[in-house]
Amino acid sequence: MQLQSSLLAFSLLFYPIVLGKITNLTCSLSPLGNGLDDTDQVEKAIRTCGHSGKTVFEQGNYNITRKMIWNLNSSTVHLNGFLNFNPDIQFWLNANNTFRVVFIQNQASWFVVTGSDFVIDAHNTGGIQGNGQPWWTFFQSHTREDGDGRPISLTVWRAQRGVIKNFLIESPPFWSNAVAESSDIVYDGMFINATNTDPSFIGENAVPNTDGIDTYRSDKIALLNWDVTCGDDCLAIKGNSSNLIARNITCRGGNGIAFGSLGQYVNMSDLVDNVELEDLFITRIDPNVQPNMANGIYFKTWTGTVHGVPPIGGGGGTGHVNNVVAKGVRVDRVDEPVHLFQTNSGHSGDMPSTLKFSNLTFVDWSGTATTNKIVNIECSPAVGCDDIAFEDFNITGPAEQLPSFICQNVEGLSGLTVPCNATGQEVRSRAL
Repeated sequence: MQLQSSLLAFSLLFYPIVLGKITNLTCSLSPLGNGLDDTDQVEKAIRTCGHSGKTVFEQGNYNITRKMIWNLNSSTVHLNGFLNFNPDIQFWLNANNTFRVVFIQNQASWFVVTGSDFVIDAHNTGGIQGNGQPWWTFFQSHTREDGDGRPISLTVWRAQRGVIKNFLIESPPFWSNAVAESSDIVYDGMFINATNTDPSFIGENAVPNTDGIDTYRSDKIALLNWDVTCGDDCLAIKGNSSNLIARNITCRGGNGIAFGSLGQYVNMSDLVDNVELEDLFITRIDPNVQPNMANGIYFKTWTGTVHGVPPIGGGGGTGHVNNVVAKGVRVDRVDEPVHLFQTNSGHSGDMPSTLKFSNLTFVDWSGTATTNKIVNIECSPAVGCDDIAFEDFNITGPAEQLPSFICQNVEGLSGLTVPCNATGQEVRSRAL
């Protein structure tokens, strides 16, 4: 794949290109403190220096009380402190108080970055404080639904040639990041921590939907050096994401790395092409903190039958996922290391999905699973899956159980040293 070299070249060359365009215009600001609202001074600084200038935030908490968009062009932002979003749940759940720029599932955003040729460097001392605990506690007794207004912490939208680096997101109420309708974006150094501290919910997944990032309708995206503790997808690669590389990613708890969900919109095609994942560590953590560690990497589509309408319902969408490489992967006590299913939110008797997977490659995998389902690939009977390859794939399950390798409707399977079929039963026969 040429993807890796082109994206890395972009990330290395981009900094001097941006810096060369920046003038001497500099805006510096410090937190007002004492619970005062910093939104006005933050927006003023970005308006003044966000085009061909430099904005410097001193360390501390900047209290943000309303939705905010940064339009950055040929500029740098040194975010040494935290944008501290006020946890006024009812205020944010009002659709008038957030942006709805992420089309998929009509998700809300309270902070949007757009523009071109910019760098946001948080220097490992700043980023976003989402104050998620009141949200997580509130939704333990209230219904959660896609599109219900819980805000994405950081949304990059309609941006080109941007770098976000050394960034911290603490306690996100919902998805930590989304990148949508953007290209040539590098995230280099992202630390995300969604950890419940409410003793009433110790040992439960009290932090659902706290994805590390969701990518959508975006091209040439690099995710480098991430550490994500969450209760859902560490990374979620959604429809029309292409030429994406993720390298040196640590996922702590949650559902693992997802492709999907896909095929939710009946009148649209979800196309995912050219994704390379490398140097991944996916690990179970203290169950009192986060009990789930569902998958290593998993792929999911809706069925071919429509049930309701998005953002909650849907199905019947088509498309493909083609040319995915996952190499250098260590899994630690995940439930299912590799899982592919095409029945998300489906019902008995549904039409099968017509979204097709092809050219999936899994290289240099090691580690442990909590179940005997080492590989579980259940492709749609309508289109099947083509060309799925394994190399140096060494995952061990529970010692008292024979491993199961399930492959349904797969053509061109290679590299496994044991049979993989529709039931996984041949492994047991062979072992006996």
